[in-house]
Amino acid sequence: MSDKDVLLSATQLAFSYGSTPVFAGIDLHIAPREIVCLIGASGCGKSTLLRLLAGLAEPTSGHLALNGAKGRKRESNASVVFQSPALLPWLTVADNVAFGLDFACRAPESKAERQARIRRVLAQVGLAEHARKKPQALSGGMAQRVALARALARDPEIIYLDEPFSALDAITRESMQDLLLDLAHQQQSAALLVTHDIDEALRIGDRVLLLAGNRNGAPARIVGEWRPDGRAPRQHRSLHLNALREEILDSLSNPGAAWFPDL
Repeated sequence: MSDKDVLLSATQLAFSYGSTPVFAGIDLHIAPREIVCLIGASGCGKSTLLRLLAGLAEPTSGHLALNGAKGRKRESNASVVFQSPALLPWLTVADNVAFGLDFACRAPESKAERQARIRRVLAQVGLAEHARKKPQALSGGMAQRVALARALARDPEIIYLDEPFSALDAITRESMQDLLLDLAHQQQSAALLVTHDIDEALRIGDRVLLLAGNRNGAPARIVGEWRPDGRAPRQHRSLHLNALREEILDSLSNPGAAWFPDL
């Protein structure tokens, strides 16, 4: 990937909790409008890596840039969607979507412009008629739509998503995956999705990355990359996806020998 094709650039990222390393040597590059899915076993550092990329924590070492920007400028061009919708219960749906739009890091905007922005993203996620409701009146899927609308309202260059659909039923989860694809394409935003669900990653990801450590306790690294064929969303049970699923499962079960030759 040439420099002109790179939106997010992470080079030799490392992170430790005190003297305990979590991951090291992370090189990650995401192109504009690319959807990348990050998978790995529980506790390997996926969510921590996402937080570093989103500017919610600082790496122990390494370099990060988003479209050439670093620091606060990098953070202002990105949005985050968490596993929990994290809606403020005393605010309406519209006010939850608006939260953060008046922060100092954003360009000034009139009240009319902001209201038009909120109406636009609520219409995009199919919640225009629910703008005045409070979060407690929403289903789980609707609440995640509000969280997605809040992220989109910032017009981000990239959206970071930390298992946002894991608590939803299978039908709602699939509809949310389709919605994410549609909205990312409409907004021309890239996305990095952390997920435990291999089928989800293969269904919607342009690339699937595997983060893993080894049994000797070495810090995790990106140890595998797959590029599913065809346009997303893909069929769950195609022969191609079945073969990739088996490769990924094998890599999850045996990360050490293939990817840590120095140990």
